[in-house]
Amino acid sequence: MTEPAPQTVFDVIGEDGLTRLVRGFYEQVPGDEILGPMYPPADLAAAERRLREFLVYRFGGPDRYIVERGHPRLRIRHAPFVVNQAARDRWFQLMNASLEKAGFAPEIAAALRAFFAETASFLINSNG
Repeated sequence: MTEPAPQTVFDVIGEDGLTRLVRGFYEQVPGDEILGPMYPPADLAAAERRLREFLVYRFGGPDRYIVERGHPRLRIRHAPFVVNQAARDRWFQLMNASLEKAGFAPEIAAALRAFFAETASFLINSNG
């Protein structure tokens, strides 16, 4: 007898869960003194959509992000922005707050938190 395939994050929380998580993050951005200036108000909804679609893809959902935008190329896509330690820490802080608010099961929250911490550190491109 074969064992069932392990569930992905997407299997457990679905698109609705990831939408809630990303929306909670972007609700905090406009008023933030570090991240707010990096997100033009006219592009905020599009940025929210891009992150949601990326996370849906990354955590086991449909590959709409790849179909629309190709390989994530995260470092190249973030190169125009100064991502220093302070920006990385604030991004992670706001995402972590959204994650707490979302109320996912502990193992799902831990998997997302680990991914966000590692990816945010990977995107640091400035010492300043």
